[in-house]
Formats: sequence, C-alpha cells, structure tokens
Amino acid sequence: MINRSSEFTIAFAVFLVVFIIVFLSRFTRLESVFAVQPQQTVLFLPDGGSLDDLIEIMYENEFIFDESEMRWAATIKGWRGFLPGRYEMEEVYSYDGFLARLARGMQDPFRVNIPSGQDFDRLVQRISTQFRFEEDELRNAMADSSFLTEYEIAEHRLIGRILPNTYEMYWTSTPQQFLRRMMSEFEVAVNVPYAERADELNMSIDQIITLASIIEWEVRHIEEKPRVSGLYWNRLRRNMRLQADPTVAHAIGERRRLLFSDYRVNHPYNTYLFSGLPPGPINNPRISSIRAALFPEQHNYIFMVATPQGYHSFTTSYNEHLRESRRWTAWLREQRNLRQQREAEMELMRLQEADSD
Repeated sequence: MINRSSEFTIAFAVFLVVFIIVFLSRFTRLESVFAVQPQQTVLFLPDGGSLDDLIEIMYENEFIFDESEMRWAATIKGWRGFLPGRYEMEEVYSYDGFLARLARGMQDPFRVNIPSGQDFDRLVQRISTQFRFEEDELRNAMADSSFLTEYEIAEHRLIGRILPNTYEMYWTSTPQQFLRRMMSEFEVAVNVPYAERADELNMSIDQIITLASIIEWEVRHIEEKPRVSGLYWNRLRRNMRLQADPTVAHAIGERRRLLFSDYRVNHPYNTYLFSGLPPGPINNPRISSIRAALFPEQHNYIFMVATPQGYHSFTTSYNEHLRESRRWTAWLREQRNLRQQREAEMELMRLQEADSD
C-alpha cells in the first residue's frame, strides 16, 4: 500500500515533469524562428504603442502567431513598448527577434519618388501620401519662417528646389527632415556645380530654376530643351515678353488648352502681360531642364509653335510664326473633327445594338 509520503512524491514528480515539458515547449517556441509568420510584405506602425496595440495591428495584417505565447515572450524579455515605423516583413521570426526589432525601431528605408513638373498642390499631396505626416504638416513646414530664413529662400520658390528623383528615406521622417534632405540634395546637385555659371549669366539660382520650370512644362523631348531655352533667352535679352503658355496655365490654375480670354488674366505669372521672368518657379524641374536654362542653344529664334509630333517649330519672324500657327490650328481642327466623327460612329453602333436587342 502506497503511503501519503509516496503519493506526494509521485504527485510532485508528475508536476515537475509537466512543468519541465511546458517550460521547454515554451522556451523552444520563444527561440523558434517560425513563431511569427507575417502574411504582408510590409508592416506599418503609425504610432508605435503597447503590446496590445501591436497585437491588434498583427491581427489586422493577418499574422500567424500565438497571442498567449507572444504575451509570455514579451513579459520574459521585457518588451513593453514599440516604436513607429515601416518594417519590411520578408522572413519569419522568433518572438524575441520580432519584438526586439520593433521595440528598437529597426525600421527599413523606402524609396521616395518625387515626380517632375508638379505644381505646389500636386507635389505636396504626392509627397505626403508616401510618408506618415499629413499634407497640412508639410505645408506648415514649407511656410515656417525660421526654416525659410535659414535657407535664405522665399516660400513661393521652395517648390523649385525639390528635385525630381528617387530617394531612400524613412517613413517616419518629419516634414522638417524631408525638407532639409531636399535642400541638401539641391545644394549638391545644383548650387555647388552651377553657381558660377549662373553668375556668368547674371542670374540668381532662383531665376535659373524659374526659367527651368517653364522649360520643364513646355518641352516633352529632352533634346529640344536647350533650343527652347535659347528662344526664351533671346526674348529676355531683347526685352520682349516671354509669352510662355505654361505661365498662363499656372496663373489660371488649370492644365488645358488655353482660351483667348486666359491670356488676359491679370496675374503676376502671366508672361503675356508682364515682362521678364515670373516671380518664382511654376513646378519642380528636372536637372535636364536646369542645365538647359544654364546652357541655352545659340540661335536667333524668337517664336515657336507646337507640332503634331510633340516638338516645336521655331521661327525668327512673326510672319513665319503666323504661318506655322495656322498649320498647327488646322491640324487641331482636323483632329477635333476626326474625334467627333469617331464618337458619332460609336453612338450609331450603340443605337443599332440597342435596336437589335
């Protein structure tokens, strides 16, 4: 007959075995590299937060994990708070490895795309959608007087210094950090190599950027940019008005075919009414446009008109310009007639199909 002492010993032994099995099982899971299995390629933690916040986001992103084991692992390792960031999830993790990465804020950079030829509103919107900060935060940072004073630039000229390119940055960057990065990139890419050339032309860098922004909007093909630049330089040197359609489009706030009434809009950026360069850039030009503004082609052209091929026809006299303009207008009229004819044919087909049904 088993006495009470033996029963206690057996019970304790069973408890110890069960405890060891459970402990080893959990310890094995703690160190297992398959404990956390992401189902998304990127995990965003907008605000960081507590373990509860993290677990909720993990469920939203359909992570495969054991919540009780994760809570146990976080308690054992002391991971209580997690930092905001953009974390690329390209592998499976142990609980410790996963929690440690987020607690230390070991996020991944991402590629920020800055498109060219964007006006202020479009550019601010495009940039803001790629970062954690809101559009209004970026607008406020761009209007901050201390920042503008530090970089000796007016707010309406700032857009021209946000160079189109693809940059590696962190999703949690502040608007101020983003803008300082852009100022640094502009300094290296434009100010340092081209400041002397701008002086030779008796222009400030901001004036060069303003001219480059008009070229950026006007020209579709890179190889034509120096020629268009030369035309604008010829007009400036002859004290002629630039009469650049892009400045009128900027003034009315729309990208469309201009009407005769648009050319009369009273706006400081309307180069049909006001001489010289407009007060600032109308978009953020590419380096190719900036170089074209700095190194214009030497010629005597002072007029140009678009061609069906997406280039321009250049002329030296107003009579030649009128002839080329008539050709362009005739082509536009022909295209409009063809479009209307196609639309009428499609409508007729639709009606015939409806009748047959």
